[in-house]
Amino acid sequence: MAEALKLFLPLDSVAVSLGANEVAGALLAEAAQRNVDIQLTRTGSRGMHWLEPLLEVERDGERLGFGPLEESDVGGLLDSLLDSKAKHAKSIGLAEEVPFFKNQTRLIFARCGVTDPLCLDDYAAHGGLAGLDAAIKKQGADICEEILASGLRGRGGAGFPAGIKWKTVAQAESDQKYIVCNADEGDSGTFADRMIMEGDPYLLIEGMAIAGLAVGATKGYIYLRSEYPIAANILNDAIAKAETAGLLGDNVRGSGKAFHLQVFIGAGAYICGEETSLLESLEGKRGEVRAKPPLPALEGLFGKPTLVHNVITLCSVPVILEKEAEFYRDFGMGKSTGTMPFQIAGNVKHGGLYETAFGVTLGELVETIGGGARTGKPVRAVQIGGPLGAYLPPSLFHLPMDYEAMLAKGAGVGHGGIVIFDESVDLLEQARYAFEFCVEESCGKCTPCRIGSVRGVEVIDRIRGRIDHDDNLVVLDDLCELMVDGSLCAMGGMTPIPVQSALKYFPEDFGLRPAKQAAE
Repeated sequence: MAEALKLFLPLDSVAVSLGANEVAGALLAEAAQRNVDIQLTRTGSRGMHWLEPLLEVERDGERLGFGPLEESDVGGLLDSLLDSKAKHAKSIGLAEEVPFFKNQTRLIFARCGVTDPLCLDDYAAHGGLAGLDAAIKKQGADICEEILASGLRGRGGAGFPAGIKWKTVAQAESDQKYIVCNADEGDSGTFADRMIMEGDPYLLIEGMAIAGLAVGATKGYIYLRSEYPIAANILNDAIAKAETAGLLGDNVRGSGKAFHLQVFIGAGAYICGEETSLLESLEGKRGEVRAKPPLPALEGLFGKPTLVHNVITLCSVPVILEKEAEFYRDFGMGKSTGTMPFQIAGNVKHGGLYETAFGVTLGELVETIGGGARTGKPVRAVQIGGPLGAYLPPSLFHLPMDYEAMLAKGAGVGHGGIVIFDESVDLLEQARYAFEFCVEESCGKCTPCRIGSVRGVEVIDRIRGRIDHDDNLVVLDDLCELMVDGSLCAMGGMTPIPVQSALKYFPEDFGLRPAKQAAE
């Protein structure tokens, strides 16, 4: 009897939205009709979104890729798979040899697109749980030191050293401590959190369990945005399987220590991506920013010491414990250590997720890896770090993706999202959108954010209408300064960043003489 064809097709949200479930159904139906034995495994995505749905076929230990597929391709695809001499029009060759994928350094996403997301045996066979097993053999303080020595910084945007947070929570005295994962991934052009939760959920579970052992927390919450139903289903199934296997519960991997985990679904508020608003929401209150101090590390969820990290930060932890701090620190540059999953989106030819060490230049990501604008027109601007990130021109494409290098130009790495615009973009309109976004998403607690954003839209409209043009440019500058200095959290404080960068690098869109955009 012929061996079953081993097929792999993503269940990732992007692939599903492009027809992966329909392709899967057609494959099963066609194979049954032909009496062909197939073994179809639903995986995460490789991150090459322009090729989704991307089907992979395992032969001689290698995986041949076919994509992007449609239902109508299934018959011809099976014909080519059953005839070794036939070649399908949508064959891309070995999936791992596609340049976009081959040139990556995958520490976090090594299993994504390769394994069955809900199979613990598959996870362990591909290196999973090694970090947790190493952590169990250490004291909590030693785990914290390992994280500090690795140089890992928060991947949610601020880039704060993770080890300092861990030591603060670990040293706090309390009868209860919590680990909270901020999975409220709301920035435009970002999808790394969703991809890893859908494609490798046990990695997040392992990272959170290690954090619990390190700081003495016995309870964890994953605060997940409501727009991620596939991730919610996968996480809940993975947690149930992890509990059955002893990876979670009262005796984690035989360590004698407890760690319990629960998924909490948010209500769709962007502001709950801010850690104190998230904690308010977790407590059943309105998502509203808290004043600091006290810091969440000392008085967080329900007034108890709480370690709050985003998904990618926690998913970076297992490899550090498995291979130790020095291994991780060798990737990157300066104070930006390790790898970052850059998410390339917008008007781009090859959009998707590209994990690599810090230090890759912005131009490499946009032009070489992303392939430039999908329209074929010149790229005019990129926005880095979500809707409140800076707009940068091609004259700054030489900048390395590094926290300090970006900060020096008034920008930030943020969550690693890069949104690309061609020459048709209107940066004045983009600046207006930043204020509009703040109007919509502000929690309303502080006046600079609540009122300043409304006034910002009005000022931009007057500038566009050439009403007291020069005076309103002065008002715009003053308003931005007020929001930066007076806002309670980063929502209001960062709203001026896209506005000021658009004005600085694209003054002609504001009715000013074009500035010389030297490669500063």
